[in-house]
Amino acid sequence: MIDRRRLVLGTALLAIAMGGAASAQAGKVVSSEDLIQAALARPSRPADDHVLDTVRHPTEVLAFAQVRPGEYVVDLGPGTGYYTRLFSNIVGPTGHVYAVTDAHGRPASAEQGPIYQLERDPEFSNVDVLSEGWAFRRRHPLDLIFVSQIYHDFHVTSLQVNPHSMVALFFRSLRPGGALVIIDHSAPEDPDQDTIPNRLHRIDPAIVRREVEAAGFRLEAESEALRNPSDSRTVNVFDPSIRFRTDQFMLRFRKPD
Repeated sequence: MIDRRRLVLGTALLAIAMGGAASAQAGKVVSSEDLIQAALARPSRPADDHVLDTVRHPTEVLAFAQVRPGEYVVDLGPGTGYYTRLFSNIVGPTGHVYAVTDAHGRPASAEQGPIYQLERDPEFSNVDVLSEGWAFRRRHPLDLIFVSQIYHDFHVTSLQVNPHSMVALFFRSLRPGGALVIIDHSAPEDPDQDTIPNRLHRIDPAIVRREVEAAGFRLEAESEALRNPSDSRTVNVFDPSIRFRTDQFMLRFRKPD
């Protein structure tokens, strides 16, 4: 459900959030839904992002994440920057977005990855790309950590990531009251869960919840927005028969105040 709490924004912040589409008035009240729609409507969004909108349901996802102007956000595993750009537009000039890649060090040329180009774009001056692996160093107490289709990789043997260490890092990095949002491809309830992330790139949401709550988080909300009951959940997520149409769960956890 869309968060309908109202946000009172000053003139400059409103102008940024609306992308200059309309003149801002001091003290004008703008809803979270309006901010999301303004971010989605920005003319500078790549055409590929608009195509992905049909399968990623960004309106529902951003509302569920409850991202707000002025917040500090980590986008873990940003890919080409689909959500990074949207977060940047919503948090505005008083907020910041850290796009955390799994790379250890930057590529020889920034042209090798679209995500690195954001840092050279004045429109995204509130974005930093961190290329130090997923175990990022905290620059600022965070309001939101967003982990989309990445958590299962913490259980992929070849990547040698400790999921418990990662969740502990998330807990330390968030301010009290901060949120952790996890989206991933759902796996069936199977006794052989240890091999499913390796074979299918999926994970049972019960495993995610158990590991995250063990670190001290509390589950605050779940969303059905990305569910697909026609997905058998037994096929690799890259299989053409289900690519971009997998059954996905969405969980929001909160670090206690």
